[in-house]
Amino acid sequence: MKKSDFYYDLPKEYIAQTPIEPRDASKMMVINRKTDVIEDKHFYDIVDYLNEGDCLILNNTKVLPARMYGVKKDTGAVVEFLLLNQKENDVWEVITGPGKKAREGSHFSFGEGVLEADVIGVLDNGNRLAKFSYEGNNIFNAFDKVGEMPLPHYITEKLEDKDRYQTVYAKELGSAAAPTAGLHFTDEILEKIKNKGVKIGYVTLHVGIGTFRPVKTENIEEHNMHSEHYYLPKETADLINETKKNGKRVISVGTTSCRTLESVAAFKGEICEAEGWTNIFIYPGYEFKCIDGLLTNFHLPESTLIMLVSAFYDREKVLKAYQHAIDNHYRFFSFGDCSLFI
Repeated sequence: MKKSDFYYDLPKEYIAQTPIEPRDASKMMVINRKTDVIEDKHFYDIVDYLNEGDCLILNNTKVLPARMYGVKKDTGAVVEFLLLNQKENDVWEVITGPGKKAREGSHFSFGEGVLEADVIGVLDNGNRLAKFSYEGNNIFNAFDKVGEMPLPHYITEKLEDKDRYQTVYAKELGSAAAPTAGLHFTDEILEKIKNKGVKIGYVTLHVGIGTFRPVKTENIEEHNMHSEHYYLPKETADLINETKKNGKRVISVGTTSCRTLESVAAFKGEICEAEGWTNIFIYPGYEFKCIDGLLTNFHLPESTLIMLVSAFYDREKVLKAYQHAIDNHYRFFSFGDCSLFI
């Protein structure tokens, strides 16, 4: 299967630059996978499409303010750091720009000394290992003071409120990007869902910056998928198994929750408590082992995420549905509208 099979033409003005207010006012395209009927709704209508006994699985990861700008201490040159992974204590893998300013042994200061960094290694992929020092005893407090949300490259407007790139249920700090399907939820909507008898479970998958990495091979099977850390707690595993036993639906909120559940089902042969790293690549031909429904935003052309959605529904029908969204002026990507496949 070719990368170009997943191309669609999106006018630039359809890329949402800012989040809509309130969160649940976004549009929601509802696609019935059995009848192929498409409905144009709003996210606050989601309660109408959930049944008593169903369960929603949400990713409770929390985004690090991972992008920070500082200066090289000996020259004053401006540098950008993007946090990727915590390796040990205060040592992190980072992307630096421009890289030539961040040779091994370089020293940097952020926020007028609130946070400082020494480059202690250069990795084979060009990323750096940086050892941080900071005021106080909590590195995450320092990141919060000097860091900015690592918005995707296609969002060029400044985000005024950091919380709008977090879900209302964000808890476990560690993501380099938001699980954007969850951005539409409000506390009130979650309460309405629970009152209808729908169960809510949580998984954690820390979204890596690799989620924005383009597919470079024309044959998609040759693409090397990035790895991300996940955790599926016993409480959520038990909820899913009970839901399945009762003949009800497991609905994944976002591709990250989907990848977590499908990874555990594939690696373990069942849904159970599990933790690890996954580089699962879901594209047409994949047989889903856990989820029955998927809430997700609209994804970039030729991306691994539109390939996942096409595996869950049908490639040609997904592209047709995306054209419907364009024709009806939906907003696309991270701060955009959403689609519900049931």
